[in-house]
Amino acid sequence: MTSRRIGVYICHCGGNISDYVDVPAVVGAVRDEPDVVVVRDAMFTCSDLTQQEIFSDIVEHRLDGLVVASCSPKLHTFTFREMARRAGLNPYEYTQVNIREQCSWAHTDDPQGATRKAISLVRAGIAGTRGTRPLEPTVVETTQRVLVVGGGLTGMRAAIGLADLGLAVVLVEKTATLGGRVGGMGPMFPHGRVGADLVARLRDDIGRRPAVTVLTGAELVAKSGTYGNYHVVVAVGGERRELAVGQVVVATGFADYEPHIGELGYGMPGVLTLPELVSRLDSSHGPLLHDGRRVGSIAYLYCVGSRNEEHSHCSKYCCSATVHTALRITERNPGARQYHVYRDMRTYGRNEEMLTQSRRRGSLYLKFADDDPPEVAREHGRLEVTVRDLLSAGEEIRLPVDLVVLVTGMVARQNRELVDVLKLPVGRDGFFNEIHPKLRPVETVVDGVTICGTCQGPKTSAESVASGLAAVTHVGAMLKRGVAELDPQVASVNPEACNGCAVCVEACPFGAISMVGAPRPAGGGHRVTPAEAGSGEASPGGLVAAVAATGCKGCGACAPVCPTGAIDLAGYTDAQVTAIIDALAMDLPGPEGRTGDVVGPGGARLRVAAEAPAEVVR
Repeated sequence: MTSRRIGVYICHCGGNISDYVDVPAVVGAVRDEPDVVVVRDAMFTCSDLTQQEIFSDIVEHRLDGLVVASCSPKLHTFTFREMARRAGLNPYEYTQVNIREQCSWAHTDDPQGATRKAISLVRAGIAGTRGTRPLEPTVVETTQRVLVVGGGLTGMRAAIGLADLGLAVVLVEKTATLGGRVGGMGPMFPHGRVGADLVARLRDDIGRRPAVTVLTGAELVAKSGTYGNYHVVVAVGGERRELAVGQVVVATGFADYEPHIGELGYGMPGVLTLPELVSRLDSSHGPLLHDGRRVGSIAYLYCVGSRNEEHSHCSKYCCSATVHTALRITERNPGARQYHVYRDMRTYGRNEEMLTQSRRRGSLYLKFADDDPPEVAREHGRLEVTVRDLLSAGEEIRLPVDLVVLVTGMVARQNRELVDVLKLPVGRDGFFNEIHPKLRPVETVVDGVTICGTCQGPKTSAESVASGLAAVTHVGAMLKRGVAELDPQVASVNPEACNGCAVCVEACPFGAISMVGAPRPAGGGHRVTPAEAGSGEASPGGLVAAVAATGCKGCGACAPVCPTGAIDLAGYTDAQVTAIIDALAMDLPGPEGRTGDVVGPGGARLRVAAEAPAEVVR
C-alpha cells in the first residue's frame, strides 16, 4: 500500500474527555504508528483556533489523511470535513473517532480502561484512514417545490416563508381546515392576541401567495426518489395525487395528555383539564360559571401526565399557560380564590412577570414533593384537595374548591403511518428527533426531511414559529442553490464477482439495488439456489446487481449478505474494515506518556514514561 501522511488530533473537550481519558498517554501511544506524521492534543479541536492549526498542518506537512479523536461524529463531521476541504484535503479522507461518548462518558468508573479503549479506537481510526481515497459528491438538480405536512400555526408560517423565498409549496393538512389547535384559541400569552385572529391572518397571507397549494383532508401516504428529488403520494379524499418535491417539512403538532378516569379525581363533576377550562373561557363571556353558579375557588394541579414514568419530559409551557389563565379568571371572577399546587414552577423568561402579577392579585402557590402528590376527593358534596405544602414546613392543607383543574402537558401525537412513510426517527418520549438540539435543531437523519414545531417536543407558540422559520432557512439554503450534493459513501457492485442471487435487492431498505444485464433465456431462467449463491459461480442468466448512487444511503445492509463479496461500501471497504478490526485486535504496546500505568489486554500493565509531549511532529 502506498505510504500515507496522516495527522492525528486528540481532544480534551474541556475536560469531558480528559477528566477520564489520559490524553497525553493516547498521544504517546499513537505517535509511532505507521504513516502518522503529526500528533497533537488540543483543549477543543472544534474551536476556530485549533481548526486553523489543523489547516496549517495539512498545508505545511502535506497531509493526505486526518484523524480527529473527540466527540460523536454526529456533532462535528461536517465541521471537520469543511475545514479539510478548505485546506485542500479531500473531506472523505478525514475520520472522526468518538472517545467522549464511547470512552470517557461510558467508563467514568474506570479511567485506565477508558484510556486503553481510546488508544485502541484511535489506532483503528488511523488504520481505516490509511485505506481512504478521495471521493466526490454526486451532484443532482433539485426540484423547487416543498411539501409541508401539517397546517397548524408552524406549518402555515413555514409555508409562507418558503413561498417568499420563491419556492413552490404544497401544504397538506389532515383535518378539514387550516389552523390546528391555535385556530380555536382565545387570548394567548404573553401578547394577548386571539389565536383565531392569528390563524385568520395567516390564512389570508397564504391566499395571497399563488405559490402555495393547500390540500385539506389530506394525508401523505408514500414517498420515493432521492434527496432533492422526491416523489410523494398524497391522498385527498378518495383521490391520490402524485407530486415531485425537493424537501419535506414536518409540522404535525402535538396531542394533549388525557388523564385516566380517577387520576386526581378526573371524571368527578368539577374536575377538568386546563385545555377544557380554557375552552370554556374562550366560548363564554362574563363570570366563569359551574353548574349555573359563579365559580369562587379553583385549585390548579400541575404536572399531570408529565415528569412521570409514562411521560418523563417537562412540557414547559404549561406553567405559563396556567398562570395566564388564572389572570384571565381574576378579571372575570374578581375575588375568586385560586390555588396553584405545583412541583416546580417554570415561567421562564418574561413570563416571570405574569407569575409576579398573579401573586400580587391573590393567587396562592403551594409546592408538593415529587413523591407526595396532592389528593382529590369529594366531601359533603364539594371537591376537596389535600396537599402537604413544602413551603410551610410540610404542613397538610385541605382546600375546599368549586373546580379542580388538572394542568396537563403535551404528549406526542400518534403518527405511525407518517413515521413509516418518511422513516422518521422517534425518541423515547414519542416526539420526532432532530440530529442535535443546538447544532442541527430541525434536521433529521433522513436526508431532505426536516421537522419543526411541537412535533419534536413541547414549545410555546412563539418557539414553534421560530422553529418553523429555522426549517425555512435550512430548506431554502439547499433548494435555492438549484443542486444537491449526495454523499458519495455509497455501495458499489463488482459485476465480475456478482452471481446474480439478488439477496442484496431484498436486503436494501431503500430500493436502491436492481438486477441489470442481459435477460435470462426464455423458459430457461431460474432463481439461484442458496447452494449456487454460496458457490461464487457467475450468474447463469447474465443478470447482476447494480446500485443507484442517487438512491443509496450508505447503510451497508447489502454488503454483509452478499455471498460472493461482490459489494463494497465507499469509505468502509472490506479492506478498511479488516484493517480496523486488526488494529482493535492487536495487543497494545506500552504507550510512552505520563508516569503511570495503563492496563492492556489480559490485565497486562503498560508503563507510561514520565514526559509526555503535547504534540509530536515528524
